[in-house]
Formats: sequence, structure tokens, C-alpha cells
Amino acid sequence: MSKAKILVAGATGNTGGAVVRELLEKGWPVRALVRSRDHRAEALERKGAEIAVADLFDPEQLTHAMRGAQRAYFLPPYHPSMIQSAASFAVAAQEAKLEVIVGMSQWLASPSHPATLTRQHWIADELFKSLPGIAYVSVNPGYFADNYLRLIDFAAQLGLFPNLTGNSRNAPPSNEDIARVAAACLMDPAKHASRSYRPTGPKLIDASETAATLSRVLQRKVRAVPMPLWLFLKAARLRGSVPSSSAALPITCKITNKAPSSLALRRTMSWKSLDSLRKISRSRRAATSPCRKHSAVSPKAFAPGPTSCVPRSVPDITSAVMNAT
Repeated sequence: MSKAKILVAGATGNTGGAVVRELLEKGWPVRALVRSRDHRAEALERKGAEIAVADLFDPEQLTHAMRGAQRAYFLPPYHPSMIQSAASFAVAAQEAKLEVIVGMSQWLASPSHPATLTRQHWIADELFKSLPGIAYVSVNPGYFADNYLRLIDFAAQLGLFPNLTGNSRNAPPSNEDIARVAAACLMDPAKHASRSYRPTGPKLIDASETAATLSRVLQRKVRAVPMPLWLFLKAARLRGSVPSSSAALPITCKITNKAPSSLALRRTMSWKSLDSLRKISRSRRAATSPCRKHSAVSPKAFAPGPTSCVPRSVPDITSAVMNAT
């Protein structure tokens, strides 16, 4: 009996690419959905995946890409209008008469969450659940381990681990572990239909424990340093890690002192969440930088620019850290 063909959205991304690799290793036929046929898509094709080019916001392109597929993995784009892509995906899934959709969600997704994008994740879950004749499985991990690994360059070069989460603890899952859960649901949908899974790491860890692991792997002292919200937003923008809709926001981050004038920011954040962020930012600035002249760590250390000595990547460290945790 032939195996069902599985369409994987976001196939050139971190979790999407891992899902493609996991399915191919298990011998399943995979159609990788990509935005453009670039070197990443060509690499997947060499591994045995079929390539389909489509815009996640275009239901006609998605319908064409889904023809002949029986199951699909939906990876929502990091976009303020993400729910439109979910709606387009749902329309195409009905047209293609899919058996199952396995969707990436968020563990905090709810109709009352202060963040618009997180509320949209909840709406997308409800939308997929309501599709007649199509099973839905939600994969809703917490904070990804990959988010911590993005900060390895600071640890390797400066001995600092920027911490935005205070004393909280987390059991972060790797992209590969998340992909294994998604792939298992796609390979045996009857067993997992209508369920929700939250992949986690093996144990709860805090920022100091993460810094200790980095110290052991890098063989140098690494310490966790509180990072103010305004500084995180500035660094994120300089590194190109902000959504396209808010790319024009000023680096000075008006969240910290007055109501935003940017229409994009008003669309993506509620006034309730803006007020919360304003209070958090003020309290953290007071706690972490009482006097910049005598501050132990200069904020400039966290904002890599054209003259920064911090490299874009540090080879082999990521895998070493994952193996050590």
C-alpha cells in the first residue's frame, strides 16, 4: 500500500525543514511548500522532496500546491496578518480534501491574550478544528531552545548571556524534537486526531543554569545579564528580527515613554499590552541601569552594528550546547 503524500509548509524554515527531513528519513513522500525556489529548496529537492512554490496568503496558489497531497503541516508565518494565511490554507485544504492538518500553534494561545498574534493562533486552531472531514492536531510548544541559541555569539565573544525573562524557568524543546512530534502525528493521524501536544525539553532551567551550560561548552565564564526590554527591541531590529509591518518603528522604542504613533504597532499590539510593556520596561531600566556611568555592562555591547566584533554565527557551538543540555 502506498504512503500518503504530505505537504509541509515553511519547508525551508527551522521546524518546517526538520519536519521534511524527519518524514523523508521515515520513507514518506514529501512535498515541500516554499516561497521561492532558492538554494534551500534545491537542497530539499536533492534529499528527495518534491518542491511546490506558493504564497501562504494566496488560496489559489495553495490549492494548486495541495493537489495530490493527503496530509499537511501548517507553519504560520510570523506576520501581523497571519490569520489570513490560516484562512487561505483552510480553503485550500477543503478543496484538496485533506485527511489531516497538523498545525504549529502557541502554548499560550487564547482569545484573551494581550498579543494580537497569539490570539490569532487561537483563532487558527479553532478554524482548523471546525473544518468538516479534516482532522486537526495542534502542536503548541513553549519557548524554543533555538531562541536561546541565537544568543550564543554574545556568550562566546563577550562572556554574557542576555536574559529577558527574569527568574522564570523553562523546559525548551529543540526544533528537531518539535519536528518529531509533528511528523509522528502526520504519519499516524488516526491515533492523534483532535489532540494537542506540547513538546518540551527534559527539565526546567533558568537563565543562570543556561549560562552555566554555556560556560561548560565554551570553556569560558559566561554570566546571565538582565536585558531591558527597550534594549532587546533595539537589538532585534538591528539584527533584522522584527516583523515586516513594524520595520519602520523608530529604534528609540516609543513603548517606553509615550503612545506609539506607528499604525503597524497599533495593529499588532493592544493598548493593554502596550501599557504592560511600558511598566515592565521602566521597572527593568531602573533595576538594571541605575547609573550608566557605573553600569557593569554597557548597553552597546548588546547591539551589534557594522563595526561590531561579534560574528554572525559561531560554528559547531549550537550542536555542542544542545548535546550538553
